[in-house]
Amino acid sequence: MTPTPDARSDALALLDVAADAAPPALPRRALLRGALGAGYALAALPVVAQTAIRTPADGLTVGEVMVPVGGESIPVYRAAPAGRTGLPVVLVISEIFGVHDYIADTARRFARAGYLALAPDLFVRQGDPQSYGELARLMSELVARVPDAQVMADLDACVAWAAGHGGDAARVAVTGFCWGGRHTWLYAAHSPRVKAAVAWYGRLEGQRTALQPRHPLDVVGELKAPVLGLYGAADTGIPLESVERMKAALAQGSPAARASEFVVYPDAPHAFHADYRPSYREGPARDGWQRCLAWFQRHGVGA
Repeated sequence: MTPTPDARSDALALLDVAADAAPPALPRRALLRGALGAGYALAALPVVAQTAIRTPADGLTVGEVMVPVGGESIPVYRAAPAGRTGLPVVLVISEIFGVHDYIADTARRFARAGYLALAPDLFVRQGDPQSYGELARLMSELVARVPDAQVMADLDACVAWAAGHGGDAARVAVTGFCWGGRHTWLYAAHSPRVKAAVAWYGRLEGQRTALQPRHPLDVVGELKAPVLGLYGAADTGIPLESVERMKAALAQGSPAARASEFVVYPDAPHAFHADYRPSYREGPARDGWQRCLAWFQRHGVGA
């Protein structure tokens, strides 16, 4: 897989590497991954410290939990208001760089808004994205080897876990960034439990492979929840023509597809919400965040 310009901006400096215990069913390389929710990936320096948002954890229950999936378990970063149950659930799907500091912080932002936020390590079976310094190797050796079906099963497992740990399984939302934005569309077509979805600059179409057999444009007829797409007009990896094709397909799709919407921010590049990177644009990022929360509220997943 050839790295796209938007993916090339999706990496950062590894600040901390820790050996985490993992269930025997996971591959041995999972034992060596970076600490979930800590540090950044190696591939896209520099970290722009002055714009990176830091959300405190006081009043929250935060940290890594293990979620069973079939005969194994995957690590998930959990953030929720402390001592509360019956919470709406939001699944937070990471960029290609995994559950690093920015994704964990985003989960804490949702927790402060009243959600049980779960950010699963969807790469754990294939490796540790934070350990890669070369984007091309990360894409070919790890990202391209993650089956869409595996991602869907892991997200299903997170919803099931949430139902027994303070979450309301009747109020489930999903959101994701870049790689996670693509899977947000796919999961909204996969799961009848999802009531609302927000996809941040996720690829809408592309080459089909055995592991990634369909893309968002292919599943508009199966969408079970309305999706809000937040995109940038200056995103060199997702041309506006792709967005227009998706809009046209949505208009002919399922009822949830027809209820879906796009917001395209003029002059915003790819990854405009990623506050730790030069691509960050405060105006679109803040506006998108408010639209995300309002979309959840509008479709019955409000806190």
